Amino acid sequence: MAKPLRLSTTSPTFEADFKARLHWSADTDAAIEQRVADILADVQKRGDAAVLEYTERFDGLKADTMAALELTQTELKAAFDALPAEQRDALQAAAARVRSYHEAQKKASGESWTYRDADGTLLGQKVTPLDRVGIYVPGGKAAYPSSVLMNAIPAHVAGVEDIIMVVPTPKGEKNPLVLAAAYVAGVSRAFTIGGAQAVAALAYGTATVPAVDKITGPGNAYVAAAKRRVFGTVGIDMIAGPSEILVLADGSTPADWVAMDLFSQAEHDELAQSVLLCPDAAYIDRVQAEIERLLPQMPRKDIIEKSLNGRGVLIHTRSMEEACAISNRIAPEHLEVSSNEPHKWEPLLKHAGAIFLGAFTSESLGDYCAGPNHVLPTSGTARFSSPLGVYDFQKRSSLIEVSELGAQTLGKIAAVLAYGEGLQAHAMAAEFRLKKDGPI
Repeated sequence: MAKPLRLSTTSPTFEADFKARLHWSADTDAAIEQRVADILADVQKRGDAAVLEYTERFDGLKADTMAALELTQTELKAAFDALPAEQRDALQAAAARVRSYHEAQKKASGESWTYRDADGTLLGQKVTPLDRVGIYVPGGKAAYPSSVLMNAIPAHVAGVEDIIMVVPTPKGEKNPLVLAAAYVAGVSRAFTIGGAQAVAALAYGTATVPAVDKITGPGNAYVAAAKRRVFGTVGIDMIAGPSEILVLADGSTPADWVAMDLFSQAEHDELAQSVLLCPDAAYIDRVQAEIERLLPQMPRKDIIEKSLNGRGVLIHTRSMEEACAISNRIAPEHLEVSSNEPHKWEPLLKHAGAIFLGAFTSESLGDYCAGPNHVLPTSGTARFSSPLGVYDFQKRSSLIEVSELGAQTLGKIAAVLAYGEGLQAHAMAAEFRLKKDGPI
């Protein structure tokens, strides 16, 4: 039976119990870290040969050459064409909405800009796309075509020319929806490799896999450890923890809806966290009853049960205002405001990866087709991180063009500060540009 922990903010032990339930460490096992370090070093040294060896060892997929592990554009299109019409239409509709949202995001924040001040000096920012990015798409236990759309489409919208996809295919089993999603999203090249060896190939490059500028996309503990280690050689999006959902409820939404929303994250894995915050104790009782009623019907009931029993929590609060304050402390990946008045509470919510407003806005719609990106900060990092977006596939260069008139003012200011720092060459470089022939 699934019995999420029941807490009340009026309990004298609430703070300790609350912190204990939320605790999750991103630190990986020392053995994993060492294994990943060895794999990265081996791929960096031996390239394709090492990738082929690890792909056979870990995925049970034997190939004589890397060419055999590359998915051609013809194969991607064939996968799309072979899908049932309903799946093709759904994939294209989801891709269109994701693309539309990210096009709007680019217009809002992704354009270069300049201005000139009174003395004619030009200042601004030049926004340019990354040249090449790698997207990691999980494989194995489950396949995620939605992850292909959410990683590749914003990169495409940003103007990235080369999008390299890696996806593990254990024992050679290819998911048609993943391949079709790569075709729809405009992936440039795709390889059936995964794990730390795929991250290494993308970061360092091999004779076959081109080195990229940034790697995005979720993976297992080995992938996360590898991304952490190659950061600096390449950029990464984030180190993702277990999936999370927090439902902020006023008791107006059908209890079975909320129970199923809690399930929607719990079914990912045993470490996923599902939280309910509500000032109505009787409503929390109804949600618990629906959890017990609905769980036996779920194909992934064992995973859901372990997740809810191990990390789930139902918290009775004094008020919706207090619930909002606790939500901000948690800074959840997904935050549902399941209320008749979601816009009343939204201004109080500062920290969340994505905020889903109103009873009809299930988190699952955001995962697949609403439009905003589903790659979100986890484990409280929404306090300082943002969803994956167009901006993750762009970089910014400052533009500075100082006029002769501007140099007379700025040169004096810079010289004073440079002398103060003991950097004489800095000061003199500015002074040479003053109207006198040499330094003052």
